[in-house]
Amino acid sequence: MSQEDRYAFLAEWYDPNAALLRRYQLLFYPKDGSVEMFDVKNQRTFLRRTKYDELRLEDLFVGNHVNVFSRQLHLIGYGDQYTASKLGSKKERTLAMIKPDAVLKMGDIIQIIYDAGLTITKAKMTKLSWKEAMDFYAEHQSKSFFNNLLQFVTSGPVVALELMGDEAVSGWRGLLGPTDSNVARSEAAASVRARFGTDGTKNAGHGSDSLASAARVNMDRANAEEFFEVYKGVVAEYTSMVAELCSGPCMALEICATEAPRTFREFCGPADPEIARHLRPNTLRALFGKNKIQNAVHCTDLPEDGILEVQYFFKILDG
Repeated sequence: MSQEDRYAFLAEWYDPNAALLRRYQLLFYPKDGSVEMFDVKNQRTFLRRTKYDELRLEDLFVGNHVNVFSRQLHLIGYGDQYTASKLGSKKERTLAMIKPDAVLKMGDIIQIIYDAGLTITKAKMTKLSWKEAMDFYAEHQSKSFFNNLLQFVTSGPVVALELMGDEAVSGWRGLLGPTDSNVARSEAAASVRARFGTDGTKNAGHGSDSLASAARVNMDRANAEEFFEVYKGVVAEYTSMVAELCSGPCMALEICATEAPRTFREFCGPADPEIARHLRPNTLRALFGKNKIQNAVHCTDLPEDGILEVQYFFKILDG
């Protein structure tokens, strides 16, 4: 088979049993969706060429995590010049920020991002301090709207996203539309600012060419096993739950409300989506779950576990 028929990547996988970082050459054959892996250190075949429908060509770019037969691989480099020139030339990372006025529309905006073919590789909700906002918008310091801008972006939570994809910088700016939401409504009616913004300051979102300071949303197998350890030996689906959690990106949210664990658990619905569809048809798992393993969301079971799970994602993993 000619070189043109396959793409090569260098990939790393953390082996939790041996506590070692193992390196492989991953080959992907787009014609039939098959994969092949070679152990770089031992110079031998690790996985013979095998059809694997769950891996897509658009998932293959340096910096991404992909799941191959329950192993989460981190793509750290291109395996040859052909692959680099074909797949690497247009891949970019950019910062997207959802401003306080549009946080309640976060779901709609994330859907717009995915529909445009961009991947969210990091995400975090935070409240900017005055100093952080001044540093972030330092280039506008001499402008008349500077103080109003700072007051606005520090008035509530923002959502910082790191986006990756082909020409992500210009792509996200295109999705945002003109800075002034009123102009956006006349010139780019389908844009984020046209749909969700109010004016030139309260304009729903920000776009730049810098990286987001955000929590990683990919779980490796060791993290997933640690997070679900309480279920080990208790539920028969433990191994499958771990495999599902580290099979791709997820988003961790800290939810603050009166009796948050109980109310959000009720909003999620029964763990089995089929049961949820019969008993609680408007819950998240009823609407978006597929089966007991792929059931859309995890929620804290016990109130006393809420703080522990939040600390795990936002202190331990993000540290």
